[in-house]
Amino acid sequence: MIRPIQLRDAERISELLEQMGYPNTKSFMSSKISKLLKDENGNSLVYEENEKVLGFISMHFIPQIAVEGDFARISYLVVDENIRGKNIGKKLPDYCEKLAVERDCNRIELHSNFTREAAHRFYFREGYEDVPKYLVKYLQK
Repeated sequence: MIRPIQLRDAERISELLEQMGYPNTKSFMSSKISKLLKDENGNSLVYEENEKVLGFISMHFIPQIAVEGDFARISYLVVDENIRGKNIGKKLPDYCEKLAVERDCNRIELHSNFTREAAHRFYFREGYEDVPKYLVKYLQK
């Protein structure tokens, strides 16, 4: 079952993020989920079976000013490493694609670290294309 993320999912989301290489998120996960729940342009979902969260996806809808359609950006997609290969990683983005179409988006983007080769193979199978040139500027606090 796919459902919206809830505060009670915080510990499990932290565990899944740790599998993805993001340790030490437990101390701030509840506040991050609270923030996401208030964001009208955000949508974070979990895949749950037998009351256990097995994966999650976080995405945002971003208005474009120069063209008619908007776009969606997937910021995180992770499925428990112990149960990968059971189509959960396909169901979550497919669900998000439907939401993106409903929000008048003409594309979905995502950023995936160059080291995540298995993830890249998955995304290519799902119809994503490599569009090079991703620029970032880190801001000091």
